[in-house]
Amino acid sequence: MKAPSDRKILSTIYDAHYKEFETFTLGAENGRSSKVLMPIDCKFIAQKLKVDGDIVFGRLYYHLQEKYGYSRDDGSKVAFFTLMAGGDRHCINFPLMASVLAGLQEESSKVQRATLLSTLAIVISIVVPVVGWLSKSIHP
Repeated sequence: MKAPSDRKILSTIYDAHYKEFETFTLGAENGRSSKVLMPIDCKFIAQKLKVDGDIVFGRLYYHLQEKYGYSRDDGSKVAFFTLMAGGDRHCINFPLMASVLAGLQEESSKVQRATLLSTLAIVISIVVPVVGWLSKSIHP
């Protein structure tokens, strides 16, 4: 089985949790201590992707946190994914994740357009000589 891409994992998290993120109200009885740090269920996301929960957790914690988490100039750290935030477990920095996802989607879109244009160019480079050859054989 092929491992899901970073874009697919983040897209699945975004789709599963955007409404909850959008409707967050500080102090409401929603069970979260922060709007930005959204607790996620790695097993639930993994089920949607048809992979083991540890695959999703590993990609978030070991790969994406290292890649997109950063330190500010004042030395404070901004987590992409953290084990605990207040009393919440397995939290993703939702706005940062949305930004990363948008970048991955844009990159994918550029690759798809380039592939489409390349395929079109190949088709044209094959069709033009064939049409020329056919027109010469029909009208000698």
